[in-house]
Order: sequence, then structure tokens, then C-alpha cells
Amino acid sequence: MALDAAANPRLARLDEIVRSHAGREGPLLPILHDVQAEWGHIPAEMIPAIADRLNLTRAEVHGVVSFYHDFREAPAGRRVVKLCRSEACKAVGADALAAEAEARLGVAMGETRADGAVTLEPVYCLGLCACGPAAMVDGEIVGRADAARIEATVKERDA
Repeated sequence: MALDAAANPRLARLDEIVRSHAGREGPLLPILHDVQAEWGHIPAEMIPAIADRLNLTRAEVHGVVSFYHDFREAPAGRRVVKLCRSEACKAVGADALAAEAEARLGVAMGETRADGAVTLEPVYCLGLCACGPAAMVDGEIVGRADAARIEATVKERDA
């Protein structure tokens, strides 16, 4: 695999991102955030390239990408639905909400629907414990969520 930016414009853009963090202590996380902001996920080809540019192993970079839940190794759907799976939300129906949301949205938890319309993800606290079960649709918090409301919000934003 060529790590040469001249042969690949995406690697040239990566070099710009890496340079923007030059001199920072611990630049890996900010670089990964910028890479994901640029491409919507961390493309597999970027792992060895980032490792090379930061003098890290591929395993070190992959370990960070796979450890943090906010980093994606594949593009998300057009709509991202996050359902709180914490104990407080489970106590008020989060498990039933998750099952119904999977059925209504046609996607399993932690996956993206085949047509790319929606990604359904678990999260472990949205800070809305008093209004559970909680969800987030495209960054917007939904308290006292129910599957019908989530489905309607996803469809409304897709229209």
C-alpha cells in the first residue's frame, strides 16, 4: 500500500491534517477527529498512513479507533439514531424501545441499514436520566422517546 501523498489525494489531505496538529502533545485523537470530520469515518487506508506519519504502529492507531465509540470504521447512514442503554433508561423501557426501534427502522443495533438511510447505535448515557428512555437523532436529544416518534423524526429529516 502506497503511503505517498503524491499518489493519492486523500493522503495529501491527511498530510494537511497532520501538519495542522504539528507540535501538539498527543496529536492522535485530534487527527482522528479531523479525519472523521473530513470523510465521515476513519477509512481503512488511513490507519497505516496515520501510523507512519506519527511513528506509531498500525495496531496502536487501530486500537484507539476501535476503543472510542465515536470513531467509525465505515460511513454512517444519512440519519444516525442513538439509543441510551444505561440502567436509568433501561428502568423505564429502553430495552423495549430498542427492540421496537430496530423493527420500525429495519436495522439492528450497532448497524447501518443496507440502503444507507439510518444507523442505529447504543450509547451509555445522554444525560437525560430523568426523561428516559432517551435517544438522539442526528445530534438532537429526544426525551421520553418512543419508537414511533423516532421513526417519524427520521422520515421527516429524510424528506
